[in-house]
Amino acid sequence: MNPIFELIMLNKEFKSYIGTITCDWLGDARPAIVVTYPREGMAKVRIRFTLKEDVRQDDWRVEIRPAISPTYHWSPHLTPTSEHVVDQHSFRAPALIVHDGERMLSVVPDLDLLEAGSADTSFENRTPRWYMDMDAFNNSLILGMCGTSVREHVLFVREPGAIFPRGEIEFGFYLFASEEQAGIANPWRDLLAFFWERWGRPLLLQGQPNDGELEPYVRWAYQWAFREWGSAVWQDFELGGTRVGAPVFIVNVTQSPNYPGAVNERETRSIWNQAWFSSLRSAQGLFRYGRANGNSEYVDKANQMKELALAAPQTNGFFPSVIATEMEQVDIEGEIRNLSKGWSTLYWGNSDRNPFGLSIREAPIHVLDMSWTALLMLRWHEELERDERLVDYARAYADSLLELQDEQGFFPGWIDRESFRPCGVLDQSPETSLSVTFLLKLYELTGDRKYEDSAYLAMKAVCDEIVPEGRWEDFETYWSCSRWGQEEWKGRKIARNNMYKQCNFSMFWTAEALLACYRSSGREEYLQVGQRCLDEMLMTQATWQPNYIYVPALGGFGVMNADGEWNDARQSLFAELIVSYGMELGVEEYKERGLAAMRASFTMMYCPENEKVKARWEKAWPFLNERDYGFMMENYGHGGRTNAADDPMGEFTIFDWGNGAAAEGYLRMLDRFGKKFVTGEAE
Repeated sequence: MNPIFELIMLNKEFKSYIGTITCDWLGDARPAIVVTYPREGMAKVRIRFTLKEDVRQDDWRVEIRPAISPTYHWSPHLTPTSEHVVDQHSFRAPALIVHDGERMLSVVPDLDLLEAGSADTSFENRTPRWYMDMDAFNNSLILGMCGTSVREHVLFVREPGAIFPRGEIEFGFYLFASEEQAGIANPWRDLLAFFWERWGRPLLLQGQPNDGELEPYVRWAYQWAFREWGSAVWQDFELGGTRVGAPVFIVNVTQSPNYPGAVNERETRSIWNQAWFSSLRSAQGLFRYGRANGNSEYVDKANQMKELALAAPQTNGFFPSVIATEMEQVDIEGEIRNLSKGWSTLYWGNSDRNPFGLSIREAPIHVLDMSWTALLMLRWHEELERDERLVDYARAYADSLLELQDEQGFFPGWIDRESFRPCGVLDQSPETSLSVTFLLKLYELTGDRKYEDSAYLAMKAVCDEIVPEGRWEDFETYWSCSRWGQEEWKGRKIARNNMYKQCNFSMFWTAEALLACYRSSGREEYLQVGQRCLDEMLMTQATWQPNYIYVPALGGFGVMNADGEWNDARQSLFAELIVSYGMELGVEEYKERGLAAMRASFTMMYCPENEKVKARWEKAWPFLNERDYGFMMENYGHGGRTNAADDPMGEFTIFDWGNGAAAEGYLRMLDRFGKKFVTGEAE
């Protein structure tokens, strides 16, 4: 790093918050620094360099040394060592936040300057990219530019030899200082309002992430699943004398009717009712669509999906989440292909996304998956058609679930599939929150207070032990694709950041459960804490459209502070909850964010409505044509890198965590909030 630096001076309002701010030179170029004060408690810093020639410099930075001794730290991405950075790829709602319980300081990069100055990618890892870093050990907040690369899945590290091109280079950031206790209790609220007012709302009003009706996307999703790709997607068979069926867990491009080669199934042919991949959730969208459009075939298929969920065998109330087939390796013209042996070889099991590395057949039972499926059963009974079998099934599960609750109120993560004893991993986690929502719904339908009592005890445990610390550890945090830290950091904060590895899925379950508690009890404190959890989740929502993210991104969600996704499929699940908080609190921002999330749920679909994205799909897979309309990858930029010319667009679709899930989210919102609101016609 160049040893020459400048001090950035602020007015006396910031004196009790900031000790020093230093700004590096770029080569021999001295920075021109302008500081303005748009409003009380806010400073805007703009830094300009004029380079007469290219400058090779490993790092350029602004370092902020707070005058406070923070007890709380927040960053959008983890930087476990001084080698790591929060690369601009993670800038969805970028901020660094610290407070000591009395004074709070936040730093936000100037996204207008970032977008205006985003550099050519010809230097690859030597291209200067904006970054942030938070060093809790040394009480240092850093913003800067350097070359970066991706390590682990997905963390970012510095690369030496960044080349800053000659000409004008601008960098900037905002500082926010506050002693307001309400703001410290919810440190994201004011920043979220700032992001949305400054960048999000104007883009939404301009028609981003997409405009027009969403119904054509739903039509494409169902035509794709049940017509053009029907032979690959739709699975049906006899089970216990009943015809059951559902879309298969996953398909890939080799199963396209246009693919020129042999099929190669990506994973075990199976059907899931799990926290991500829920055929019972998708079935509700298909049922709503079929009923609204007089399509008896779709209603019949939805009912087959319901029957499959009810067919999962219960033992002591507990039940499996996956039904699968045996697979085999087949040599086809010299190439080994993975193929199913068919549903005559079916067996029941559980998600292989588990801490024990066990297969579907061997995996323990995930309590979260059962509570989600049971909740969906109750919603079907209440919202679509009365079917007492659904309530009976859910109640049998709930009675056994209560026996698993510990003294504090937590429900365990996994239980042994034979003894039904907790497996000892995530036995006290925010996954408990989903069981709260389920139990309160069961209490509402049955009037049995034991379910209500259990739910409130569980909610207290999460509010006491999880929420204040941000311990958002769930199955996805460590046992999905981003497995970094599962040994050394599970249950512990990453020391350099004073933060846990976090996943926004458990933020969602907790915000949803707290809203259910508020509606059931009328107690305002549930709503306040729920809003806090919701806002923490919304810090993972894209509030702008970077010019280096080459698909429409506004309203889409990331996943966690150690992964790279944009526009993840969870946004179709989150959208309704965000709008619900908007309705409950009378906050327009939430309503708009929820609608943006719903719209973002369709931006990755291959179809004529998404013209630019369609072109990217066809570049990646030239054989795609109108028979593939509706194909949709679950996210974008997953690996932490994007490319203007050649994006990796993905090669699979998960109906229950992609196009089918998006359709269900939209159709559910139509029924709950009305077409006028959901289509953007509301005043």
